[in-house]
Amino acid sequence: MLLKGSRTPVVQDMGGFIARVNMPGWLRRWPRDHGYGPLAMVVESVLVPGRVIAMHEHRDDEIVSWVPQGVMRHKDRMGDALAVDAGHLMIMNAGIGFWHSEETHPEDPDLRMLQILIRPRASGLPANIQFGPLPEQQQAVWRHLVGPEGGSAPFHVRSEIDVYDIHLPAGACVVFPHAPQKHLYSYQFEGCSIVQGKTFREAEQGLFPSDGPLIVTAKTESVIVAFLMDPVSHVARTGTVGDHRSIPRPLFAPLAKFALRVKALVRR
Repeated sequence: MLLKGSRTPVVQDMGGFIARVNMPGWLRRWPRDHGYGPLAMVVESVLVPGRVIAMHEHRDDEIVSWVPQGVMRHKDRMGDALAVDAGHLMIMNAGIGFWHSEETHPEDPDLRMLQILIRPRASGLPANIQFGPLPEQQQAVWRHLVGPEGGSAPFHVRSEIDVYDIHLPAGACVVFPHAPQKHLYSYQFEGCSIVQGKTFREAEQGLFPSDGPLIVTAKTESVIVAFLMDPVSHVARTGTVGDHRSIPRPLFAPLAKFALRVKALVRR
């Protein structure tokens, strides 16, 4: 059965930097985990021009930076100065520790991106960074962005998960990526689509705990990100962000979701 999640109520506004935190595991009625297998969380981040996020450390997170709108400017202690945009992808395989900063220049457009937190197969792996051009995108065709080490994807993580994106014109109908014993999580980044009779609007998410085919139809022009993963693969849950100790325990997730919704309403 397809499980649908509305726009996340977990929002942090840090003055010119807004993070909307999506917990894939919370889509289940009685969650056992805030994440789902290798996928810890998906954070939609917005930075205004001229905003700087100071140098900070990550450990044991595989962090995919997917930037369809704007430019995310990255610097790290290895001496890299990278500009991640719609034509490029960056992955920090944080491992034993990786320090970096992020910023936008005053002349840059507004930045809206996904930072995808993936659990590695083990803690304490070597630190690494990947950056490069993305394959050309074809309309209504899934583009394979990220996969496990040794696979066919242009970028890799040290975990059993594949990441795809697609640009669907209105009326287009395609099958989500699927494979034996792999489950699907999806994020509607732009537009509106229909899946199993359910309507997905911008920033809504879906979890399909099955390896069968699933069809998506674009009601309006849509951009969707899909994650295909092995839900029972061995992973380390020691990431400094993806598995931070402040995340509510699964037992309290339903109550936490309710409290966060109330808090979000009060702030409006």
